[in-house]
Amino acid sequence: MSKVTVIGAGNVGASVAQLLLERQLAREVVMVDIAVDPASGKALDLSQAVCARGGAALIEAGDQYVLSRGSDVIVITAGIPRKPGMSRDELLKTNAAIVSDVALKAYSHSPDAVFLVVSNPLDVMTYLVREVLELSASRVVGMAGVLDSARLKHFIAERLGYSSKDITAMVLGGHGDLMVPLPRLTTIGGIAISEFLSDDEIGALVNRTRQGGAEIVGLLKTGSAYYAPAAATVEMITAILRDEKRVLPCSVFPEGAYGLSELAIGLPAVLGRGGVEKVLEISLTEQEQKLLQQSAEAVKETIRSLENILKSESDG
Repeated sequence: MSKVTVIGAGNVGASVAQLLLERQLAREVVMVDIAVDPASGKALDLSQAVCARGGAALIEAGDQYVLSRGSDVIVITAGIPRKPGMSRDELLKTNAAIVSDVALKAYSHSPDAVFLVVSNPLDVMTYLVREVLELSASRVVGMAGVLDSARLKHFIAERLGYSSKDITAMVLGGHGDLMVPLPRLTTIGGIAISEFLSDDEIGALVNRTRQGGAEIVGLLKTGSAYYAPAAATVEMITAILRDEKRVLPCSVFPEGAYGLSELAIGLPAVLGRGGVEKVLEISLTEQEQKLLQQSAEAVKETIRSLENILKSESDG
């Protein structure tokens, strides 16, 4: 059995911890958060839930990173949401500082861990963690494609009334408005989605997927999605801890694949005990490649913004 540390005990982090305990994926789960009392309260509640279910896994919480020592997977959910009046650069600067700090502290106690990034902006924070820790591309991965693909699957199942268990979908690109769902590779029971829906209907579902997170934010009024992001994160953790060699869309480092480099972006990858064991380069149509390139440029633009912010700080 393994050890997993979740940094950030908010809705996403606590939900990740809950699923890890329910599925008995780790012998020990740790939540690290600067807000010690809320994190400790959630850990106590989860400990009692484990007992109610007849389990025996251990969960701890605190603000000391020594608790994370010897973790197999470090999940980073820490960061703040964008607040009214806050610019994108201000949000980027704040979350970059938080993510860099927690990654370094966790790494000092778990130098062999795989780092799984959930904090937003997802692809840029994934890139930042690798830069800060100077790790191989296999050891840092971002969660986005599994979530976005799940949203597309749900919208298709909801539209047709068929079981989502038989739907296969793949969403690539950056985690944002320019993500790249691939209807051409979307199937229901192995049958192409085009056999069930018109191009216009598919296009509407693709657009809804691109706005999937914003739709939930609009309904919640305060806060953002956490059940599905947590479930997607745990799917990835499971693949890593159990060495499942699953093919999942994740934010990874292409290093030349698809003509892309110097960024992290959603691509199909093989996840196993070593983390990202392979980035799969599948054949894309000319239009799909164009959309992926546009998405990559948007991610790179944000990376450049971050680098400019960091440079101005160091110069100042």
